[in-house]
Amino acid sequence: MDDSVETQLTSSPKENITPTDLKGPQSSIRPPIWQRIAWGKIGLFIVSLFLFILGITQMKEGARDLAPLVQNQFAVTNAVNSLGFGWLFAYIVMSGSPVAAAALTFFDAGVLDELGTFTMITGSRLGASFIVLFIGFIYVLRGRNKRDSLGMGLLSLSVTGSTYLVALVVGIYLLQSGVLHSFQLQSGALLNSVTDLIFDPMVNFLLALLPRWALFLTGLGTIMVSFSLFDRCLPQMSVKESQVGQISRLIYRPWVMFLLGASITLISMSVSVSLSILVPLSHRGFVRRENVIPYIMGANITTFVDTLLAAVLLNNPPAFTVVLAEMISITIVSIIILAFIYQRYARAMLNFSGWVTRDNRNLTFFMMSILIIPIVLLLV
Repeated sequence: MDDSVETQLTSSPKENITPTDLKGPQSSIRPPIWQRIAWGKIGLFIVSLFLFILGITQMKEGARDLAPLVQNQFAVTNAVNSLGFGWLFAYIVMSGSPVAAAALTFFDAGVLDELGTFTMITGSRLGASFIVLFIGFIYVLRGRNKRDSLGMGLLSLSVTGSTYLVALVVGIYLLQSGVLHSFQLQSGALLNSVTDLIFDPMVNFLLALLPRWALFLTGLGTIMVSFSLFDRCLPQMSVKESQVGQISRLIYRPWVMFLLGASITLISMSVSVSLSILVPLSHRGFVRRENVIPYIMGANITTFVDTLLAAVLLNNPPAFTVVLAEMISITIVSIIILAFIYQRYARAMLNFSGWVTRDNRNLTFFMMSILIIPIVLLLV
């Protein structure tokens, strides 16, 4: 309120206050808290969680019948094959989380061993980074600058690829040394009995209609729908309302961006959502490419929260350990980079991104590489 108006209202006698004067304070009264709660979004969240559990239950039931297909047709027989399989699988479904959940159900069904599950989940993260590059490509088709549009996607891919490849070595050591085997979490008998009571009749109904292997596919589709609904639960804010511009000073601090990326991904439970936000923010000048590298690192850690939940729902303690090894290994690598070699690392990533977008020949070579490499890994 303007100061002069406020002074006039507070100093005037009551009889001189007009209805117009009273309109302001009355309109500022906020409705009760229960009217301000977005009940629709809460309902959508409950539905998305319900579908997530239903999807995991279906995939768990159908995974065993896919063993011959995965091991013989796709020839996924070792950790390298699993890495390529998870990578390509994430390309197809344009998301990493459903693929990571699929890896756990394969592990639960005995299709994959512990190491193969770990590498398939890692592959899912490498493939999921492609979605940001794809969004950037759409911006290019809309006539935007190629360097700016593809820059975020390239950074996402290069940061994820470089950190996860190192984390792969760390994670394999953690699993094979057995240091994490005592860190296992079970869902508990109560949760199992509740989920069995609710979801087993639904799965049995589907089993009466479909072959068992088809439940894996319906479960995968159900999980993708659940993630889509969960994305709609998130508050829709414009860039102005998000007040990103007001925290522009903070985004120059790597550790702040690291925590911001981890927090947004933890809330959204989707690294695709949290990283895709970077493309329009970059176009509007709120963030620069050199500031988002720590953000991507943080997002790559908390993106496994939904996979941890899937491991708990499967009631498979070793599966929980595999996901924990993923989170710890990528956390160790990210913290070491931020603490000791961040400037050199950031410069290398930016130089690589600049080289790819320098001309169409480099871009074509890069796009062909990220398509061929997972195929080669699958065929090794």
